Amino acid sequence: MGYIAKLTSKGQTTIPIEVRRHLDLQPGDQMDFSIENGEVKLRAKTRSIMEFAGILGRPRSGRGLTVEGMDDAVAEALAADDRRIVRDWHRHQRAAEISDEGRSEAARKRR
Repeated sequence: MGYIAKLTSKGQTTIPIEVRRHLDLQPGDQMDFSIENGEVKLRAKTRSIMEFAGILGRPRSGRGLTVEGMDDAVAEALAADDRRIVRDWHRHQRAAEISDEGRSEAARKRR
């Protein structure tokens, strides 16, 4: 079944109520327009996180993570990333010190 809407001179239109209800569109929601095989498709871009439940399948262990387990995994990943950043920063600092020492020695030899 199709629905008809009118386009204004500013390129605006009102989405028919049946379509808004079907997509569960609310004021402020974003929509995604795509052109596929000559047809324009409209999808609601704003979605509930619950719609993505199970999208990646079940973990190998057969159990899902609890919220606390997810928090712990994120915390571990952030801590590892932080350690890597600090380690790289220290390496950069040491390299800069060595480079500065080399320049200082060369400058002393020129005198």
